[in-house]
Amino acid sequence: MQLIRLRPLLILLLGSLFIAASTQAQRRIVSLNGTVTEVVCALGFEKSLVGVDVTSTYPASVQKLPKVGHNRNISAEPVLALQPDLILATSNFLAPAVIGQFNATGVKTVVLQQEYSVEGTKKLIREIAAALQATEKGATLCKQLDQQQRALKVIPQAKKVLFIYARGAGTMMVAGQETPLDKIITLAGAKNAASGFKDFKPLTTEALVAANPDVILLFDSGLESVGGVTGLLKVPGVQQTTAGKQQKIIAMDGQFLSGFGPRVLEAVKVLSEKLKA
Repeated sequence: MQLIRLRPLLILLLGSLFIAASTQAQRRIVSLNGTVTEVVCALGFEKSLVGVDVTSTYPASVQKLPKVGHNRNISAEPVLALQPDLILATSNFLAPAVIGQFNATGVKTVVLQQEYSVEGTKKLIREIAAALQATEKGATLCKQLDQQQRALKVIPQAKKVLFIYARGAGTMMVAGQETPLDKIITLAGAKNAASGFKDFKPLTTEALVAANPDVILLFDSGLESVGGVTGLLKVPGVQQTTAGKQQKIIAMDGQFLSGFGPRVLEAVKVLSEKLKA
């Protein structure tokens, strides 16, 4: 009699587990931002990713996934061709018209506001975790960041750092205020040598000499594109700066340095140590 009474409850329990497992198996996520991809993977959902944008470079395993374009010029067709049931993106790049196309298909689309700060990273983690119905995992990841933040000791340095975005000597931009690079330089205890403007603007010899940075910072891919340190020193104005004279050039992985994802405090620590060297 007791077994008969338990049987309906057992069937109900097994049914719930089957539905939960099926829901997880059917999840197909497309991430349109490298930092979002990092968070999705850190939360344990890498196997649910079916496509990413080209800025998604970490962990290295996601580079094997189908690419749907650069997050600055995403179009709806290649994303929808992957038949996702969840699209994750950030508002700073994705065009409203494309968001409208996603919504018109009925595919769940979560557009996140990315803030370039440690607290902004935690907020992003919590929001992505909520979209994945994994709030506890999000809370755990945020606690790890809290621990790293308490352990991190950054000593302010009287150094001016100029970040140069390079894609060959013909395409060079400097990062102004309120950019991810401005924020990470500040967190590392230094000062952005570029002031008086926001976002990015073309590098000029006059502005470079006037800024006179103590350190020039680039993505490693950017430094490679200009021919390494030797090539950078040939850029007009560089050798007239303190950084150029002392050959104080720092190159770091782009996503690691400016992504403001789960590794943000590691990036701050590494940059701070490189600046002290």
